[in-house]
Amino acid sequence: MKFTHLIEINDPLLPLVEVLTREQLWRGLVLRAKAPKLFMPYLDRCAITALSDSGFARELQYGDLVIRDQVTLTTGEAVHYAIPQQKDIPPSALTMTIEEPQAELLFVRFSYEDSQTEEAGSVDAFYNEFRHSAYQEADIDTIRLIRQMVQDGELG
Repeated sequence: MKFTHLIEINDPLLPLVEVLTREQLWRGLVLRAKAPKLFMPYLDRCAITALSDSGFARELQYGDLVIRDQVTLTTGEAVHYAIPQQKDIPPSALTMTIEEPQAELLFVRFSYEDSQTEEAGSVDAFYNEFRHSAYQEADIDTIRLIRQMVQDGELG
């Protein structure tokens, strides 16, 4: 399954909505990777288990389920999450990329990929529609929380 969607951050047609800088947006996306409990209250625990120049490895615990992943940071540009095959969990990836087609016109592209099939009419395709909707809502919440943190002075 591949699923991509775009969220507009700064809309010039909405002058009452505070403009976020690329730096503020970047800090928020990195914070989502380093402190995911702020964005996912149902997450029980997150531990960073290894650091490198380009990112870090984490363990995420949801009840009895522990998921290990690798986060790669392309400074100011993208955050990439890679989840390798683990027990019953197939490999998957999420990339959040900041796009700026013109000055201060910011977007975040969320790109999901996993090994699930998308054959029209299949049961997997049916469930993938629900997953797409859930991913999109979670990503909208991520941007809403980043915007709130900026308004509260937490992201500069």
